[in-house]
Amino acid sequence: MTTRSGPEDGGPDPGLNAIMSERRQLINVAYRLLGSLAEAEDVVQETYARWYAMSRQQQDAIESPGGWLTTVASRICLDLLGSARARRERYVGEWIPEPLPGPAEWTGGRPGAAADPADRVTLDESINMAFLVVLESMTPAERVAFILHDVFRYPFAEVAEIVGRTPAACRQLASSARRRLRASQAPATPAVQQAGIVKAFKQAWEAKDIDALIGLLDPDATAIADGGGLASAKLHPVEGGEQIAQAFVEVVSGVPGLTIMERAVNGQPGLVAQQDGAIVVVLAFEVAGDRVKRIWAVRNPEKLRPWTAG
Repeated sequence: MTTRSGPEDGGPDPGLNAIMSERRQLINVAYRLLGSLAEAEDVVQETYARWYAMSRQQQDAIESPGGWLTTVASRICLDLLGSARARRERYVGEWIPEPLPGPAEWTGGRPGAAADPADRVTLDESINMAFLVVLESMTPAERVAFILHDVFRYPFAEVAEIVGRTPAACRQLASSARRRLRASQAPATPAVQQAGIVKAFKQAWEAKDIDALIGLLDPDATAIADGGGLASAKLHPVEGGEQIAQAFVEVVSGVPGLTIMERAVNGQPGLVAQQDGAIVVVLAFEVAGDRVKRIWAVRNPEKLRPWTAG
């Protein structure tokens, strides 16, 4: 293996680009495992810190640095997931995964700056809000086994080393996770139809048309808000189409100068609302047929960093 110079001898590290090129993969894995971009970034930082804490000889002995980095990041996530339930219990109100913008709006949390592509999470069906919410109901081991195998195609033998169980046990964990998803997910609605329903919801919301909103909402719809104690939000889910419609009209009536815009949220049609030029809420939707089944409204400003333009 080629000897690399680096901090130990004052020269550049030719392997640095190869190591840092794994950053996007690590961000993608960690976000899906944790549902939080901020926590995912912390995990990636800790993973790289552990890599560079090793000697050059130890680094050179690793046959697949990318695999090593992913393994370490996944284990850190597994540890974090183990303590997440206790942290969720202390959270003020409902906890919703951190919403992600489409590439055009992504700022990486840095005001006025274009995001580093390595900071972006690939937008596919494994990061839509409904999917992430179901992941929250899984055990840490189920979540890790399912994400690594079904989403990132890691063989169960490698997943077993990360989770600390046998390949057969990991196969059962992933199977259990799939059953949870099948039981909770609504039949897929074409993207164009979803976008049309979200647009109609926006127009009815702006017009404060309760009847129109009720017509767009499933009678058994649920709306969940996440303020984290840092922004006003209902502490418990709102159940029922009529109740949700009333709540949304009350919001738009009580907040002067609210501007509502259509935006991609976690790769799906969604809405954002601005007040005085600042985004104050991001809305993700689950559409079943021609009705809105679930709404997730994120108001916690710490979860809106990637949406902040200035």
